[in-house]
Amino acid sequence: MNALLREIDLRRAYLGNERIETIYFGGGTPSLLSAVEIQTILMRLRATYTVAPEAEITLEANPDDISAEALQSWRSLGINRLSIGLQSFNEEELKWMNRAHNAAQSLQSVQLAQQYGFHNITIDLIYGSKFQSVQSWEQTLETTLQLGIQHISAYNLTVEERTRLGNAVLKGKEPDVNEDLSSAQFLLLSQVLRSRGFQHYEISNFALPGFEAQHNSNYWRQQTYLGLGPSAHSFNGNHRQWNVRNNPQYIRSLENGELNFEMELLSPRDLYNEYVMTRLRTSWGCDLKEIEVRFGTPILRHFETVLKDYPADFIRKDQLLILNDSARLRADGIASAFFILEETAD
Repeated sequence: MNALLREIDLRRAYLGNERIETIYFGGGTPSLLSAVEIQTILMRLRATYTVAPEAEITLEANPDDISAEALQSWRSLGINRLSIGLQSFNEEELKWMNRAHNAAQSLQSVQLAQQYGFHNITIDLIYGSKFQSVQSWEQTLETTLQLGIQHISAYNLTVEERTRLGNAVLKGKEPDVNEDLSSAQFLLLSQVLRSRGFQHYEISNFALPGFEAQHNSNYWRQQTYLGLGPSAHSFNGNHRQWNVRNNPQYIRSLENGELNFEMELLSPRDLYNEYVMTRLRTSWGCDLKEIEVRFGTPILRHFETVLKDYPADFIRKDQLLILNDSARLRADGIASAFFILEETAD
């Protein structure tokens, strides 16, 4: 805690005079912070930076961490958005994921948050596991919609190397993700939520109008942001830097009045590639005029040349190019085709 407060002080100049519009308590389990700790952090942030009075302040929480007492404290401290990691309403699936909560707690946590005045709530869901058929996934979505929440983040299960699941799949003890089934669940997800008034504004994110995650949108729009704490990332428009991951090293450095981080200077090519990667995931899409203004005419020509190879994958709105639903299933692959691997686009 003292190390974090010290980092806030040491990095007071990082954003210049820019006003802070969003604050996000995430990574790990920030809901385990006491009310006094959250209050202390917010007070230090407001004393150090210019924080907008109406700033979006999000707290990540697990269902088993949510109680009437906690909700009252969070509301009184100015937390105005909750991100609740439900993941599933299936008991077997929750146990398989090693989640500490059960399906009943999933429902109760959202309902309790609403009772205590939270009207900007997002939940996380996972699809693509061995427990989900298309039919059960549709029921999960119906259960979710009955909760009356404003935002849903739904992620396809991924199998990563050197993880418990990855090792189990490698040894044949667990099935790999069925890509055809995951694709069908993704398309159903988009169809069902859109039919109920949600905007599919990023591949994994859906919001009722006016409830898009302002904080995460900063990343997707390549806006500046400051990350505080172990392994936190920051971006100032040209440089990206990330703090040391190791907690003792992080604390030790700050006790000595030093910041322990690595930094990367992003080239124009890097910034363009990231622009394409993030924007093709969103409903904002790639803006041809913006590409020319920000990155130059040669890069625009490169983009337009590659575009000819994807005649059926984009929806075009004047200068905007947005992936259609089926193409979003291949968004990363399509984006990589537009990348520039050398430092010039000529």
